[in-house]
Amino acid sequence: MDTVERPAPRIVVGVDTSDASKAALRWAIRQAEATGATVEAVMAWERPTGWYGWAPAGVGVYDFEGLARKSLDRAVTHALEGVPPQVRIDARTIEGHPAAVLLDQAQDAALLVVGDRGLGTFTRALLGSVCQHCVHHAACPVVVVRAPRE
Repeated sequence: MDTVERPAPRIVVGVDTSDASKAALRWAIRQAEATGATVEAVMAWERPTGWYGWAPAGVGVYDFEGLARKSLDRAVTHALEGVPPQVRIDARTIEGHPAAVLLDQAQDAALLVVGDRGLGTFTRALLGSVCQHCVHHAACPVVVVRAPRE
C-alpha cells in the first residue's frame, strides 16, 4: 500500500504590535507543538491614504513593508523567548487590510488565531473589529485569544 505524505496542517495567526496578538502567537505556537502543525505568523500592512485615496505628503519616503517586517520579527522573537520552538514558523508581511489578508491566508488552514484587545461592545461597534470579521467570515475554525490582564 502506498502512503501519501501530507503536508503538516497550517495554523495562521494574525500579528500586530498589541499584547493580544503576542498572546495569540504564543497560543498558536503551543497548539502547533501539540498537533504537529506549522505556524504562519501574518502581519498585514497598508499605506496610509488621505482624502479621496491620495497619500499624504512625505508618505513615499517610508518603507512600510520594511517597518512591518521589523515589527513582525520582534513579535516572533518575543513570543519565543525562553522557549525554543519545536515547530516551523513562517513569518510574512502582506499588504492589505488585516481582516482581508487573514481571511485570504486562512483559506486552506486548519485554524486561524487572532488576538482580541478586549474593548467594550460600544467601542468595538464604533470602530469595527478585525477579530469579529474573521470569526464571522473565516473558512476554518477561529480561536480568539484575549489580551492578558494586568
